[in-house]
Amino acid sequence: MSTATATAHPGAVLADLLPSPRLSASLELGGAAARVRDAALVVGGAVLTGLAAQVAIPVPHSPVPVTGQTFAALLVGTALGARRGFLSLALYALAGVAGVPWFADGTSGAASVTFGYILGMLLASAAVGALARRGADRSPLRMAGTMILGEAIIYAVGVPYLALAAHLSLSQAVASGLTPFLIGDALKAALAMGALPTAWKFAGKR
Repeated sequence: MSTATATAHPGAVLADLLPSPRLSASLELGGAAARVRDAALVVGGAVLTGLAAQVAIPVPHSPVPVTGQTFAALLVGTALGARRGFLSLALYALAGVAGVPWFADGTSGAASVTFGYILGMLLASAAVGALARRGADRSPLRMAGTMILGEAIIYAVGVPYLALAAHLSLSQAVASGLTPFLIGDALKAALAMGALPTAWKFAGKR
């Protein structure tokens, strides 16, 4: 999608502002170039999430570290839209299960008790991406609500998974896998509510 088209299209996300390269005057080749661009965005989103996951701070008495992973996953979904965001996080999850060491702290595989959070990121990226196509990333308050919803989805999957995998009661899982992260999540929402609307403002696409 060209910048001009993105301007007129109310359902655009930030990634749509990137110019779609034309390999020739042929529409067929132009479509192929757009698919290559989309594939690069999907891979880039997965790599960004993997890099952010390496920023990991242990939390006392909890198997779940504080990482940049969830923030990156939600930004990827918001910036790329539901389909590309979901595919990006699916690539991240599948590659990590296959052995790429880019889960938190350079781990891989599906055996971790925190793997449910990654599954939650898949759903959350699609949800925030769908909201972004409805303009949820263009104002601070709507962006904050979008981030909070995305984080809630991640916890809705991750905490019960943690309880089952680590043989904890639900209250224990909440205490170790949710409560310690609420302040950090509020800060992430505040950061996003400034960053994404500002990006639209600079692009002139409000």
